[in-house]
Amino acid sequence: MLTRPPVLVLAALLLTTAPALAQERRVAEPLGIALEGLPSPFPVQFLPVTLEGQDLRMAYMDVKPTGRANGRTVILLHGKNFFGAYWEGTIRALTAAGYRVVVPDQLGFGRSSKPDIHYSFHTLASLTKKLLDTLGIKETAVVGHSMGGMVATRFALMYPETTTHLVLENPIGLEDYREKVPWQSTEAYYREQLQATEEGTRKYHQTYYVKWKPEYDVWVQIFARQLQSGEYPRLAWVAAATSQMIYEQPVSHEFPLVKPRTLLVIGQEDRTYIGRGKVPADVAATLGQYPQLGKAVAKAIPNATLTELPGVGHIPHFEAPEKFHSALLGFLGK
Repeated sequence: MLTRPPVLVLAALLLTTAPALAQERRVAEPLGIALEGLPSPFPVQFLPVTLEGQDLRMAYMDVKPTGRANGRTVILLHGKNFFGAYWEGTIRALTAAGYRVVVPDQLGFGRSSKPDIHYSFHTLASLTKKLLDTLGIKETAVVGHSMGGMVATRFALMYPETTTHLVLENPIGLEDYREKVPWQSTEAYYREQLQATEEGTRKYHQTYYVKWKPEYDVWVQIFARQLQSGEYPRLAWVAAATSQMIYEQPVSHEFPLVKPRTLLVIGQEDRTYIGRGKVPADVAATLGQYPQLGKAVAKAIPNATLTELPGVGHIPHFEAPEKFHSALLGFLGK
């Protein structure tokens, strides 16, 4: 029986650039900033929303259980340099365990609209709640990775009655970057984004992992193709605006106010922080210290459990999926 290959295999096929008779890479086809034509692991739907006078669309996947349904829902919130599809393995693990899984592309990311608006974690959290309300979901476990951890924290603070469990996977924002990283204008962030290159993006992505694997390059190549889009400046502005959002809207001071049961999953080799290259080496050495940050935040959140993953970097659900899914499913089952 023929089975459909996973989306990452399909994406890799679309993104492969090595010609049959040469080793050098040829230029890949441009990719629209809403990922038009890129395969999705599950059907994508759109939630119409109106913000600041603009009619917009928020993309999401709503995936039914493949195992015996347990009547519970998990929502997965992506990081800044990714979109919902990178949760594919986690979606499959959760649906096999009986969960319904909802995976939005936050506004400004992935397949969603890319408006020029004031981006805030409050806005992203409220749109996430609007999506759940539209789907008739009254309670959900909330899982956030990287920037998604900041969205998830804000969601739990705003909607504790909706949040049955909070899971933070190597979230950024465990510290207040304003204390050590100098402020810069959104325009400055934008000019930096306009100078982005495939190789520079690859070097940055490589910092996420303890050991780089070829399959991780799919996510670099997707962005490299978007760089060639005629609409890339619009995507660059959104990237700048959301960088400013992360810098100017910390959640770290509010961790003691988080009410839901919380699981922190922390890859111990992660050193991600906002402001790389903008501070002296001695200051940089004090930022992104996840082993210490994880312990401190686990103490700050009233009902928190800390799972430390040695030898793992910024994305445990890529680098150590079995360990991450085991911790996740064990926590959700409590």
